[in-house]
Amino acid sequence: MHLAGQVALVTGASRGIGAAAAMLLAEHGAAVGVNYFQSEDAARAVVAKVEAAGGKALAVKADVRQPDQVEAMVRQTVDAFGPVDVLVVNAAIGFPVVPFLEYPWEAFEAKLVGEIKSAFHCCRAVAPSMVERRKGSIICVSSGLSRHPGWGFSAHSTAKSGLDAFAKSLALELGPHNVRVNVVAPGLTLTDATARVPEEHKAAMAAQTPMRRNGLADDVAGAILFYAGDESRFVSGSYLPVSGGIQMP
Repeated sequence: MHLAGQVALVTGASRGIGAAAAMLLAEHGAAVGVNYFQSEDAARAVVAKVEAAGGKALAVKADVRQPDQVEAMVRQTVDAFGPVDVLVVNAAIGFPVVPFLEYPWEAFEAKLVGEIKSAFHCCRAVAPSMVERRKGSIICVSSGLSRHPGWGFSAHSTAKSGLDAFAKSLALELGPHNVRVNVVAPGLTLTDATARVPEEHKAAMAAQTPMRRNGLADDVAGAILFYAGDESRFVSGSYLPVSGGIQMP
């Protein structure tokens, strides 16, 4: 319960990595805002699991690309639990997997702008309180593809690379106020988002991974928990691959 008394807000927390992170943070004592955009039933199911285990959680709807909705989401969380101590920037911005020569600019632009807008607005909404209280941890969920591109993932790789740079900039500027910013970069992780990945590709990736398996949402949640707590109190600006060793920085 080393997060007892703290408040966490996890974007895109209705399923996958976000849901696993929300439940693990709650398990360790944090009151958690469970953000969702469209999957209300799934978000409420996460809240129900947290509450059934004796924790505190609240489902909060917001399109995190929209500043007014982000402000309302943060306000709801603060009203329910208090100021946000831990922000997990995790909400997924969809994109087509298309080779560059066939990629429409509109889809490419939507991924890039959406990714950075969501991180920008969420951080702007919680950082002032963190700075004022000299306490806070921001964790951005990136992707191993930000440093190791894959075929058809040019928009995703570019957007996540921008997220990595954004996190480093925040780590530099917010560090003097005792606010830490770090990046977690999952490899291939078995969630709803990767359900359409062919089984033969998953098997091939597992065979290439030193730990000989694909990642799970709980694996990434564990890394997020590390950054959320005081165990990482002197770690900021870091990039942590959660990929079983297939990506080594």
